[in-house]
Amino acid sequence: MTYQAKDYSGLLGMPGFSETLLKNHFTLYQGYVNNTNKVLELIAQMVKDGKAGTPEFAELKRRLGWEWNGMRLHEYYFENFGGKEALPPASKLYQKLADNFGSYELWEKEFRAIGAMRGIGWVGLYQDLRSGRLLNFWVNEHDVGHPAGCELLLIMDVFEHAFITDYGLKRADYIDAFFKNLNWKAVKSRLK
Repeated sequence: MTYQAKDYSGLLGMPGFSETLLKNHFTLYQGYVNNTNKVLELIAQMVKDGKAGTPEFAELKRRLGWEWNGMRLHEYYFENFGGKEALPPASKLYQKLADNFGSYELWEKEFRAIGAMRGIGWVGLYQDLRSGRLLNFWVNEHDVGHPAGCELLLIMDVFEHAFITDYGLKRADYIDAFFKNLNWKAVKSRLK
């Protein structure tokens, strides 16, 4: 199976995100898709060739986590966008955020604060599939820091490529634009 990059060009023209920034981000995403396919092919060939126990095989398996998650996290990220409406207070997700964080506003305050932290990475809202609890996490690298047993509901890219073209070092302005463009229907559809 070969993975294909999804077409997110419908996001062009989204307020707060220039065409240059989005096209560069789409190109970066395409690279993750291409590299995921290449690494999967190389791993399969190494297994066929009896080289599964080699250091090269081990490094490719480690690399797969980086490329795979780079591909998938960007898909979640781009699919977060395209909305123009706030999360309805009567929705199950809104109520769950309020129950788990004290209020929707406290959840958003925490999510934004994590996104404003120094460093590169991702901010994710996850649902613990055992308890149903919602939690915000910092994910430092694509392949490190994802909570086991949790479903990703919302992801915000805070690597510099996601905002520096349009916002320079003003990450808080990027976070504002991120929230203004959230597609809450997509996020709500991930809730179990």
